[in-house]
Amino acid sequence: MEFMDKVVIVTGGSRGIGFATVEAFLREGATVVLCASRQETADKAVAKLQETYPDAKVEGIWPALDQYEDVKAAFDKVAEKYVLVNNAGVSESTPFTAYTEDTFDKVMDLNVKGTFNCSRAVTEVMEKQGSGVILNTSSMVSISGQPSGVAYPTSKFAVNGFTLSLARELGPKGIRVNAVAPGITETDMMKAVPREVIDPMIARIPLRRLGQPEDIANAFVFLASEKASYITGVVLGVDGLMRV
Repeated sequence: MEFMDKVVIVTGGSRGIGFATVEAFLREGATVVLCASRQETADKAVAKLQETYPDAKVEGIWPALDQYEDVKAAFDKVAEKYVLVNNAGVSESTPFTAYTEDTFDKVMDLNVKGTFNCSRAVTEVMEKQGSGVILNTSSMVSISGQPSGVAYPTSKFAVNGFTLSLARELGPKGIRVNAVAPGITETDMMKAVPREVIDPMIARIPLRRLGQPEDIANAFVFLASEKASYITGVVLGVDGLMRV
């Protein structure tokens, strides 16, 4: 139970990959703080977790991730032996000629600025402790791009650059920074996609299946653990090799 004395903050933790990541860290004995976009979604997720894990130490918060002072105030209440998982994000598929500044900014504010704000909010504590782990959610489209919705891969390219650069800056202070780049993952959104769309996707994946949220969560747990103590500045693809 390596994480029994650790506080793990997971943004976007109320559903999908984030919720699976919260569960994975709870099973490892961590105290987990999940961030959601609203109080009601945070409360609902915490209640569901407490049903399954009645002895778990879990709570929910809902800061506006694009507002640094809001994030800092929320994170300061749980500031000890951090692991931060920057998972909150929004995808986009708008054709380029239909883009507005507001559409572009919405993606960048959460996917990039939110990652920046949350990382900045925990770094001071990590520096004082001389240790810490920051993990970011990238995407396979940060490698391959995508044919529509240019803001999303752009934001994930930025997350990769942020990860590598921050790893170099914070490494001498004992802080590791890595990212996980999921492939097509069977979240609730994907379950609504028709089989005639899903099956050709699976056929292009060498492992011949979609990823599961638990596949991504397990990668986060590994990268946060001492087993990965000499790994930093890595963008780990968890995609079944579907990268083009």
